[in-house]
Amino acid sequence: QVQLVESGGGLVQAGGSLKLSCAASGRTFSEYTMGWFRQAPGKQREFVAVISWGGGNTNYADSVKGRFTISRDNAKNTVYLQMNSLKPDDTAVYYCAAANTYTVVALRYAYWGQGTQVTVSS
Repeated sequence: QVQLVESGGGLVQAGGSLKLSCAASGRTFSEYTMGWFRQAPGKQREFVAVISWGGGNTNYADSVKGRFTISRDNAKNTVYLQMNSLKPDDTAVYYCAAANTYTVVALRYAYWGQGTQVTVSS
């Protein structure tokens, strides 16, 4: 089992940057695919980025490609989301999640963090 805790959210102006972290507990963190998702008010949760267990494979939503970077440090049981050139449309609660398979489908993620708020002002 994996427990996930996100941090690093906050308020930033458009064009700014934030780096989210997700700390995992459990000895098998390195075996999980890790994903970031987000949910804006009144909208469904959407995929943002995914990274394979070893970090060799990543995928991004088209809306964040070229601006966001997902990475992981298995020695620290932590996954990161570097967010640059932020836009007001990026405002949402950001969640990290763990899955047993490499996927962008939220339903396939078994473990979720509590979320961290990111607000981008115009």
